[in-house]
Amino acid sequence: MQAWLGKHPRFVMHFTPTSASWLNMVERFFRDISENRIRRDSFTSVRELEMAIDLYVEHHKANPKPFIWTASANDILAKVTRAKAALARVAAKVTR
Repeated sequence: MQAWLGKHPRFVMHFTPTSASWLNMVERFFRDISENRIRRDSFTSVRELEMAIDLYVEHHKANPKPFIWTASANDILAKVTRAKAALARVAAKVTR
């Protein structure tokens, strides 16, 4: 992977922890829109798909529900500590 990236400098890798709470919510929303709207129909054009997505979002915004966190601050901080340690190990391997 590093060799390929070295030959293709316009590509840059960005690592986002899988436990990032905002990312989990984005993934959850995409799952919901995929299951509840996109997979339940067929579309004959990109514009038709875009309109279906826009309608789904408008419907979702009409009755929003807050997300209630279930993880404690200590659990989240422990995950961050583990992620930082894992990234440090990867960085040490890359710089060798």
